[in-house]
Amino acid sequence: MKIFISHSSDFDYKNELYIPIRNSILNQENEIILPHETYVDPMKIPSKDVIETCNLIISDISKTSFWVWIELWWANIYNIPILCIYKKWTIFSKSLSVICDNFIEYDNKIDMLIKIEKFIKKYDKN
Repeated sequence: MKIFISHSSDFDYKNELYIPIRNSILNQENEIILPHETYVDPMKIPSKDVIETCNLIISDISKTSFWVWIELWWANIYNIPILCIYKKWTIFSKSLSVICDNFIEYDNKIDMLIKIEKFIKKYDKN
């Protein structure tokens, strides 16, 4: 499965998302696109083209940004399933439910990985 990870650049995404995901079974069993790792200049990421080729978008909405909204909108237009994850106690816009039905709250990095893996296994069976 080809999975695009969407997130704000306003938090420590390398330690909070990239390192845990790269060191997990998710990385071994799927093609994971981590945009700020893959491209030298994050402002020139061809996200729209990459998203169109993916099977799933996972978006950490713990810190939302305009760019995340755009990426999720593209995924929605292309009928790419979206999983929104967020850290416990995060306040985010409920208007995201217009384009996403799947929300997962997590406590820490390990909890996040376990819940994403569980979602993907369930999703793969459908």
